[in-house]
Amino acid sequence: MEYQRIRAAAYVPDPEQGPFAVPLHTLALPAEWEQPLLDLHRSGLTEQQAAWRRRVPTREVNQLMRATAPDLVTVDATATFGADRPWLYSEHEYPLSVMNAFVAAWVRSLQRNPQDPEAAALLMNTFRSLDTKALTWQLGMVDLLEQRVSPGGTALPADHVYRLLPDVLASRIARQAPYEHNGERLVFHQVAGLGGSRGVGSGGAELMSWPPRPYGPKSKGDGSGRPAFYSALIRITVRTVPFSGAPRVHLAAGIRRFVTGKVWMPYQKGVSVFLLPDASLVPDGPTPQRFSVAMLEWRKGTTDWRQGGPEGMLAGVTALDALPSVDRLVKEADQWIGGRDGIAMAVGHQTGMGRHPIGTGLMPGERRRLIEWAEQALAPELVPVPRPVRSRYSRPPRKQLKTLPPIPKKEQSEEDRAALLARRELREADNADLRRARLAEALDGADFVGLVMYQSNDQRDRLVTATETGLGLTGHRREQGPDTWVWESPELTVRMHARPLGRLGAPLGSDSVPRRGKEHDAAIRERRRDVAETLRELSADVPGARIAFVELDGQEHFRQAKRRADPKHAIRLGCSDAGLVSQFIRPSDPELEAEEAEKDSIIRAEAAWSDGVRQTGMRLVPNHNLGSLIPDGLNQLAFHLVERRHDGPTGKAQFTPIAVLVRPGAKCVLSRTADMHAWVPYPELLKALTGQIREDSLKTSAQQSALTAAFIKKTLAGLRSTPTLVLVHAQDIRKRWPWLKNDGLEQDRLGFGGEPLQRIGLHGKQLRVVRIADNTRDETAQWWAEADELDPEQQGKQRAGFAKGLWVPEPGNELGRVFYSTADKSSTQTKLTNEDAKLTAHVNVRGKNAFRPTKSAWNPSLLELTVACLQPGDEAEAWAAYVHHQRDCEDYRDVLGMPLVMHLARLADQYALPHEDDDVVAPDEPTVRNAVTDGQLAFEFGGESGDGGENF
Repeated sequence: MEYQRIRAAAYVPDPEQGPFAVPLHTLALPAEWEQPLLDLHRSGLTEQQAAWRRRVPTREVNQLMRATAPDLVTVDATATFGADRPWLYSEHEYPLSVMNAFVAAWVRSLQRNPQDPEAAALLMNTFRSLDTKALTWQLGMVDLLEQRVSPGGTALPADHVYRLLPDVLASRIARQAPYEHNGERLVFHQVAGLGGSRGVGSGGAELMSWPPRPYGPKSKGDGSGRPAFYSALIRITVRTVPFSGAPRVHLAAGIRRFVTGKVWMPYQKGVSVFLLPDASLVPDGPTPQRFSVAMLEWRKGTTDWRQGGPEGMLAGVTALDALPSVDRLVKEADQWIGGRDGIAMAVGHQTGMGRHPIGTGLMPGERRRLIEWAEQALAPELVPVPRPVRSRYSRPPRKQLKTLPPIPKKEQSEEDRAALLARRELREADNADLRRARLAEALDGADFVGLVMYQSNDQRDRLVTATETGLGLTGHRREQGPDTWVWESPELTVRMHARPLGRLGAPLGSDSVPRRGKEHDAAIRERRRDVAETLRELSADVPGARIAFVELDGQEHFRQAKRRADPKHAIRLGCSDAGLVSQFIRPSDPELEAEEAEKDSIIRAEAAWSDGVRQTGMRLVPNHNLGSLIPDGLNQLAFHLVERRHDGPTGKAQFTPIAVLVRPGAKCVLSRTADMHAWVPYPELLKALTGQIREDSLKTSAQQSALTAAFIKKTLAGLRSTPTLVLVHAQDIRKRWPWLKNDGLEQDRLGFGGEPLQRIGLHGKQLRVVRIADNTRDETAQWWAEADELDPEQQGKQRAGFAKGLWVPEPGNELGRVFYSTADKSSTQTKLTNEDAKLTAHVNVRGKNAFRPTKSAWNPSLLELTVACLQPGDEAEAWAAYVHHQRDCEDYRDVLGMPLVMHLARLADQYALPHEDDDVVAPDEPTVRNAVTDGQLAFEFGGESGDGGENF
């Protein structure tokens, strides 16, 4: 028996309740202030630079108020002027004397060079031109459901709704009786608003339980021997669904962990500090009712409050006196958690800081209890969305690999165990034979040659074992170590060569971490060259190598500025220069017990081997079971934007639109970029991405959008004659393909850039488009399956589980074009149950303790599948089912976070390593690579060669 429905933590307005308006005080910036402030913001700039600054930024003053006046709510990161566009909202009037101090600090921050006499004079003139008496609070009713509807039928809430509706709902939740379970209570407090830019995806509200829960210490894993602290977290956001005229409110539940002892500061990035003072942090201000959020920042070897220091905004509003010394706080972060010197504070933990004793995330049972407690405050204006029902096309795709019998239990007889193991072994061999045949097909007759660059003999041996078992090569071994292993089967010859990684795996730099900029660039360039030269020298002993498996410490080994010493990116660049793709594997975890560490290392070796083989372009593409509902010979095409910012691992920017194609009959996965003239095998794309630096002609969003549109149109034109399904990830590509935004979508009409939308048939009679959205920024809701559906005895016990499948909203919702795809519990969660709890004590159905705060929980994302463009006669649900099937790839341990072709496109991000390559080493000899044109297979010379969940 399986679940027939799931429950999403999403809510819509109840049409029977009518308007939802609340009284709020608003403060608007006088219209006559706009020009003086804009002139000050533009002062000292060239005419071209000034033209880019069309609005006055308020982001920093918003952050100042978030730290010192958390009860104020702002809806925009840039200033709006005029009485009809309020800047701030509040339940109560905030003292104007404090507001004047905030405005003064804000105006000073717009000054570019305080030491310049002309700039100082302009600042004084600006102050004189601002009539602060014009700042007045106005009381009025604010419509929290104000909206319009797009031409495609999608709700478009007014800008203020994204911030104010969550804020009002959060206040209601905080005023409820405390959350209680099993005799323990959690009291929730609002957190200062999340801010964000105007429009879709901005804003939201948070609540956090306080005081935080202590745990331990059972060990001294964090080096302090102190207890670990954490709180429950509830997040509220407003979102929309394509073709639906009603907005959605999403509730999300998780945990927030806090730092114990010393704070490890990430370089040039902020660390949040949550403050609950006994009195206002600014003179004459009211005592805050919410948590303030301030930021610590480390720059140039010094840690300070963001906007602090002698010239900062915090000093300007006299708030620094109420805050503890930064030096003390970063050394003893947990000393203020219980309250000290009139203030309670906690520093938020980030994953980059290293291991935390408390695991991340909540399992579905506890998530359900917390969300169902919070949702009571949403009534009567908001009601839960109808529970989606299982699709009629729920059967999984046709299997290509044989299902393995379960591993025999200890209580079974020896005879039964032997029979099961024998049957399992035969099926494993059959599956390995199929993988070997597919790999041989992808390589088109060439040998598979891999190079293991190891730091430990154990990891080297595990990778060799994974090679042999994964491809069923046990009976085909012809040469065995210690440096070379060779297997010769009728379909394929496999050779693995092993060499110590040695100095190539050492941290970048000599005796110290390279400084950011030219020194870091030089260190990358030097290591890149050393790797390429080493591989070149090895080419005689390791001819035809395609992939390097590199054993290297993970990012957690290189904390803070030491991350610039991480050689991974330089090694990948050097491998690419030598014509190899690369797959990294971490050494065994020294913090685990020996038996657990061995199991973990074996799993990671098998995963690294499998991921490495997939980089050859070999895949087991799922076979659907939808018959004639899906045309034969269907191409699967995914577009993706490969991007890096200047603050990435190599200090260079990159913007490269790519396309990945799974074409029936092609021997491997194909791919291309905008500057490629033909489809190339997938590994060629990966290697090509490592050296691409964003051109000066692609700095602006308009330039990037134009390139993206031209690339997509050209690619679609080349596939016009064959059935093609285009898959796009909304959160990835819509910023450069605006048609994919909710307000741009219209059914069966396609648009590029500023062009009018056109019927899909004008772009091809066999073209379909499906847009995928995941839970990034809470765009899809958290979900669970209700245990009482399968077991009536669970009624009222709020227990929940997972359910894999395709789900259809209730009839009449979203006009039949929006569907939902879910996955089952991850295979790595074998030691977790759906009832495990972190926030309060809990007993499972067997009467055993289920309180396990140290275990991390991971919940599959609710994928939203919008069947945007179809051809006449197509059935939307069948196409959604086809896309859902493409997540169920048998050569992966778990259901993919995205359909296969999109999964491959996103993996290309790992090769986005822009770096100057004036002095790189090329392979000795050009080798043949395949370049597949739209009509035939050609040859040219050139270089050779799991996802999707919520956890917070």
